[in-house]
Amino acid sequence: MKIRFGVSLGADSAPDQLAAVVDHLEANGVDSLWFSELVYAPAVDPVVGMAYALARTARLKVGTSVAVLPGRHPVLVAKQLASLAAVAPKRVLPVFGLRSAIPAEREIFPVPDGARAAVFDESLRVLRAALVEDSATYRGRYFTVNGAVITPKPAPPLDIWLGGSAPAAFRRIGALADGWLGSFLTPAEARAGRAAIERAAEHAGRRIEPDHFGISLAVADGELSAELVAAARRRRPDVDPAELIAVDWDQLHRQLDGYLEAGLTKFVIRPAGGGPVDGFIDRFVTELAGRQN
Repeated sequence: MKIRFGVSLGADSAPDQLAAVVDHLEANGVDSLWFSELVYAPAVDPVVGMAYALARTARLKVGTSVAVLPGRHPVLVAKQLASLAAVAPKRVLPVFGLRSAIPAEREIFPVPDGARAAVFDESLRVLRAALVEDSATYRGRYFTVNGAVITPKPAPPLDIWLGGSAPAAFRRIGALADGWLGSFLTPAEARAGRAAIERAAEHAGRRIEPDHFGISLAVADGELSAELVAAARRRRPDVDPAELIAVDWDQLHRQLDGYLEAGLTKFVIRPAGGGPVDGFIDRFVTELAGRQN
């Protein structure tokens, strides 16, 4: 199975840094660049960032880690993805989630009260139909689409990955998605998540490719700041932050060994130390290029 490492800059993907970051990644043969959806931060919008990076490079892949789908019309999202894939075939890696991890941003992705999960499921079905069918028609509780024609069709068809770590998310991935990008999970939890997804896929008469399981990880520069510790505890109050964020690259390698043992092969690595971005990229290449196959 292909082991791959990509870079995410999170809130550090500021517009004035993006050109240098993209050029640095392309010049060093980094596999992929991932854009987080952070509306109220200086970070570049994921679709804008992906388009810019694709236009500036010939090899670099781009992805979202992760973008919120409920609250957007899936046909418009399909048009954006199809356009990106036409510009750069085989280099677009969409990953979607149920809602923003930032409470203040949740109100800008409106759905009917209590219906977010159901809207997500319908959105995924409409998105897939619009990307694959010549003329997509769908009638559900939340979406009605009549003869949606999105061209050109991505070739090969785009893989749609999802985030999430709840049992309902695993069932959704198994039934509707092509892969999983987890976060804030220990290797043991990631192993259990993969098993749950595979069971859900089998139940739905589907199969997730064995190398379509990944995780987003953070690495610090020698210590975990109080801010990092607090952020990790907000996400996972039941787990020691040191298990979720690598304090240094040596610990990251040990974590990677655990995730590989758990059956994960795709990794999105982001800096958690606040140092210079170019230094992080250089260290990323030195540490991880040799672990790809």
